[in-house]
Amino acid sequence: MTDATEAPELEQEPAAAATLFGERLELARSFTGELARRGEELGLIGPLELPRLWTRHILNSALLAPLLEDRGRVADVGSGAGLPGLVLAIARPDVSFTLIEPMERRCDWLTSEAARLGLDNVTVVRGRAEDVADDIVVDQVTARAVSALSKLIPITAPLVRSGGQLILMKGARVDEEIEKARKVILRKRLENVEVLELGVGVVEETTRVFRATVD
Repeated sequence: MTDATEAPELEQEPAAAATLFGERLELARSFTGELARRGEELGLIGPLELPRLWTRHILNSALLAPLLEDRGRVADVGSGAGLPGLVLAIARPDVSFTLIEPMERRCDWLTSEAARLGLDNVTVVRGRAEDVADDIVVDQVTARAVSALSKLIPITAPLVRSGGQLILMKGARVDEEIEKARKVILRKRLENVEVLELGVGVVEETTRVFRATVD
């Protein structure tokens, strides 16, 4: 008889992982394994996430990698478990990442994982995006599962240089969020606003991204 309380098993690595990470796949495996092992204990992921950890979280984050500028500077707002920040730092070693996270225990996790994996392209900053905007200027900002665009744009746009980009991961209702954020988009003078669907033909679960240029 199967124990109803038996812990879920980690999802088998999808074939797409090799496509998205290439020669960095072993690092991605190591990070995924450690997140699976300690994520629930540290409050980084929910108890039911292991059977979809690769698909829903790791590959989902890695899809952003081709959108990043070569040798660029990226700030990831609300990094939490390192999604997408640490995943992207693994996939794009040429890019410098500043991971912005207000919670101390999550900062400790991000710092320890960056060190364990040898990611010398990662800096962890404890704080809220709006509190560090005077000290950080980057080419692009990423964020995943932080808040609605109407609230997210005002705290992320100030981090980006003129001509830089917001690359914000969103769900299926992104178009509705854009409509509700129209005034904010105008006030922050965002240009080239678009929604991209990433991963078509590569992964089972595609992801949507709000991308815009900061004037």
